[in-house]
Amino acid sequence: MKELDLLKKDWQKSEASFEQLSEKDIYAMIHKKSSSVVKWILIVSVLEFVILNGIGLLLSDDRMKAISINHPYLHIVDITNYIVIASFIFLFYKNYKTISSLDSSKKLITGILRTRRIVTYYIFWNIIIGGIVGVYTGIASFNDGYNSANPSQYKKVLDEDNFLAIGFIMIITMLGIWLFYKLLYGNFLKKLKTNYEELQKIES
Repeated sequence: MKELDLLKKDWQKSEASFEQLSEKDIYAMIHKKSSSVVKWILIVSVLEFVILNGIGLLLSDDRMKAISINHPYLHIVDITNYIVIASFIFLFYKNYKTISSLDSSKKLITGILRTRRIVTYYIFWNIIIGGIVGVYTGIASFNDGYNSANPSQYKKVLDEDNFLAIGFIMIITMLGIWLFYKLLYGNFLKKLKTNYEELQKIES
């Protein structure tokens, strides 16, 4: 009986060690995957910033430059947007460095939640600023084109009486931007959510 009890104790110890090792292996795998996802979020955000702004510079013509000059608020919005986007990219980089060096599942859970939240804010910012800039640029271009024949008698073709048309343009623009970012970052957010759920199981 004593030998049997000793065997049972040894088996329980071995089983506990196996479960502990398994949890460590799972954590290491989730940590590696999460770090990789955050790294790709950083890479994609930088590429997006460079490519979209590069395309904007290539496609800019005299008409768009005139709009920017005649409407200084648009230029201020552009500068503000650059600063905000650069700040988001810095946060992505900071999150990547933080998550890469984490050594506990609780901290990793916090890091994943923070990354998901920042990416969500980043998407919302681009949707809002894109809708505003798109509508403002469209209205300014339409007004300037309409009055280009007689600039001395400038008239706002689209003003406060055209809220319905302006609202429709803004909704379409924002939906298009939302779809773009959903396709671009949706898979990353889904992977982070899966990693978060797996970590929650380990903690429970």
